[in-house]
Amino acid sequence: MIFSKAQHSVKLIRLQIGICLASFLGCLDFTIVNTALPAIQRDFSSNIESSQWAMTLFVMALCCCMVMSARLAERFGARRVLYSGMLLFGIASLGAGLATQLNVLNLFRLLQGAGCAVLYTVSATILVQAIPASNHGRALGLLFAANGLGLALGPVLGGLLVSGLGWRAVFLLNVPLILLSFSFCNSTVPASVKRAEIPLNLPGWLLMCGGLIPLLIWTSYVTKWGAFSLPSLLTLLLSFIVLAAFFMTERRTAQPVIAFDMLRSKTFAAACLLSVLLAVFYCSAFMLLPFRLSTLYLLNDASLGLMLLPVTLVMALTSPLAGRLSDKYSAWPVMATGFTLLMTSALLFSLGDSLIPILILAMVLMGAGWAAILGPSVAAALAALHPSRHSQGIGISWTLHNLGGAMGLAVTTQIYQAGGSASGFRIVMFILAGGACIGMLLAFRVGSRLHQQKALLRQET
Repeated sequence: MIFSKAQHSVKLIRLQIGICLASFLGCLDFTIVNTALPAIQRDFSSNIESSQWAMTLFVMALCCCMVMSARLAERFGARRVLYSGMLLFGIASLGAGLATQLNVLNLFRLLQGAGCAVLYTVSATILVQAIPASNHGRALGLLFAANGLGLALGPVLGGLLVSGLGWRAVFLLNVPLILLSFSFCNSTVPASVKRAEIPLNLPGWLLMCGGLIPLLIWTSYVTKWGAFSLPSLLTLLLSFIVLAAFFMTERRTAQPVIAFDMLRSKTFAAACLLSVLLAVFYCSAFMLLPFRLSTLYLLNDASLGLMLLPVTLVMALTSPLAGRLSDKYSAWPVMATGFTLLMTSALLFSLGDSLIPILILAMVLMGAGWAAILGPSVAAALAALHPSRHSQGIGISWTLHNLGGAMGLAVTTQIYQAGGSASGFRIVMFILAGGACIGMLLAFRVGSRLHQQKALLRQET
C-alpha cells in the first residue's frame, strides 16, 4: 500500500513536470521570437511589416484555436489531443527553424500557434482532472510559475541564441524540449472520458475565426493605419458584423463552440473579467516598458531583457505561493491583493519611472500581482463550473484573456504614441492603475458574496 502511494506520488510529479515543461515552451516561444525578428528580417531581406507577421499569425492561431482545442479534448480525450498538440508544435518548430523563405516561416508560425493553443488549454485541463480539487490552486500555481519562467527567459535566451547560433536556433530548441516533455507525460497522463456525441460545430468555429481574424489584424495595424482611417474602420466593422452573426447563430445551436450560458454564472463571468483586466495590464505594461527604458537609459536589446527580469522572475517565484494561498483562503482575496499590487505598481511607474529603486520596486510589485491573479483566476473560474465543463471553461477563459490583452495593447499603444514617451507612458500607467482598482473592488465584492453564502450554508447545516 505504501509502495502504491509512493508510485502514485512519483507519477503525479512526472505528470506535473511534463505538463509544466510543455506550457513553459509555449510561453518561451511567445517571447523568445521577438528578439529574433530583426535577424529574420535581415536574413530574408524583408521589411518590418513582413517579418512582424511571424508574431501576428502566431497570436491569431492562438486565439482562434483555444476553444476548439477544448472541444477536441472533450470529444476525443484530453490525452490524445495533448499528444497531437505536442506533435504539431514539434513539427512546426522544426519547419520554422529550417524554413528558407519568409512565407514558409510564417506558415509554420501559424501552425506553432495552433499547437500552443492545445498546450495552454489541454495542459491545464489535464492537471485539474488528475489532481484533487483541494490542490488545484497549488498545481495551477506551479504551472503558471513555469509560464512565468518561460516569459522571463525568452528575451534573454533569445538574445544569446541569436547572437551565438543564429535565429534558427530559437525554433530548433523546441524540438528536443517537446520530446523531453512527452517523455515525462507518456504513461503518466490519465486516460480521459471521450464524448463522441459532442459535435465539433465547424461552421460556428469558422464564423468565430472570421470575426476574430480581422479584429486581430486591426490590433496589429491600427497604429500604422490610424484609429479613424478607412481601412481601420472597415476592418473593425467587418469583425463586429461577423462576430454578431456568430453570437446569433451560437445562441440557436444545441452544442455551440462557445457556451455563452456559462457567462450567466456571475462567478465565472467575474473570474473571466478579472483575467481580461490582468491581460490588459501586463500586455500593455510589459510591451511599453522597454520603449520607456530605452529612452531613459539608452539600453541595448540584451540589457533590456535583463532589466525586465524582476517582473517575470518574481512572477515565476511567487506563483506557487499564490496557488497555495488560493487553496487555503479562496482565490478571491488573493486576486484582490494581486490587483492592489498592480495598482500600486502602475502608480509607481507613472510617478517615479526615472528613479532606479522605485522602478525596481514597481517591477517586483507587478510580478507579484501578476502571479496572485493568473493562476487563482483560472481556479476561480473552474470552481464555478461543473467538472464536465472545465475543458470548455478553460478555453473560453483563455480566449477572452488573449483577446483582452491584444485589444488593450492596441489601445494603450495609440495613447502612448499620441502622448509621447514621457507623458504618454504616464497616462497609460494611470489608466492601468484605474483598471487594477476596478479589478480589486470586483474581486473583493465577489469574494465577500461567496464567503457570506458559505457562512449561510454552514448555519443551515
